[in-house]
Amino acid sequence: MIAVSPTGLAYLDVKEGVVLKAYRDVVGVWTIGSGLTAGSGVVKPKAGMVITVEENRQLTQSALSRNYLPRVATALGDDISQGAIDGGASFDWNTGAIHSASWVKAFRSGSAAGVRKGLAAWVKGGGRVLPGLVTRRAEEADIILLGRYPAYLKLPTPEPTVKYAAFVISMTDPEKQKVKDALLALGYKVDAPGVFLQREGVEAFQKAYALTVDGKIGKATLSTLQRELDARTKSKAAAVTTTAATATASAEGIASAIDPTVIDVSGIPDGAALWLGGGMAALGLIYGAHLAWTYRDIIAARIATRSPRLAAILRSF
Repeated sequence: MIAVSPTGLAYLDVKEGVVLKAYRDVVGVWTIGSGLTAGSGVVKPKAGMVITVEENRQLTQSALSRNYLPRVATALGDDISQGAIDGGASFDWNTGAIHSASWVKAFRSGSAAGVRKGLAAWVKGGGRVLPGLVTRRAEEADIILLGRYPAYLKLPTPEPTVKYAAFVISMTDPEKQKVKDALLALGYKVDAPGVFLQREGVEAFQKAYALTVDGKIGKATLSTLQRELDARTKSKAAAVTTTAATATASAEGIASAIDPTVIDVSGIPDGAALWLGGGMAALGLIYGAHLAWTYRDIIAARIATRSPRLAAILRSF
């Protein structure tokens, strides 16, 4: 039976992030550990759930053995290198599509160029190319074909300093800057030189949204930040519909639903002006109610100070 190597597991952790307290991903799905959801078949994350590092490792390995490695073996074959196992598992964990990806055929025929070209096709999230996925696919190609892992895997996870927060997933400086800009826009005091973020402001955000308050910027913090921005954008659209007015809506996104560990802020195109008759007002109210339910965790953060019990109820679903 094939297995992912310790280095392969470390790579998966870096790309997926390890979050020990359950959180909602950018589309609202309860998630924990290395991107584990109820769909993994090994755990059912829920509000308030906390696991240990060792429990996450066991759950991750169980999910790999049960769901991903059998597909990797079927797609690539049993007699493959450790790099092919590790890279193939990373790809399938991220996409769930190793059974249909064109690069697999190229791998089995021995075409290294075909493998790289095929992997490079899987770089979009939300309809746009994400730099983080471009990097991940190139790294997976090196792992699969050459058994060459990124050098940063040898580096220890940075701890937050007294003043500054720490990014605990691989990100470029421009991506870090966009996270910083988003938090500043929401009113959190994270201003600091360069791409550094004041730890105090990051912890204030984490506390407000019932995350682990540790000054570490990882998958949970980024997903929650994205949900807050999405909620604001969509609530504006709902208000426009309810008042039967003409308006446009615009916003910035900071994470892909396909790979929430990747930061790629790009402007969402402005919505076309809508001419809304009186009948649309009712639809606006319905849409508003739907948004309130979808983003109940975000609403909970906003009312937690004055209505802590209601906030706790909203966070429990």
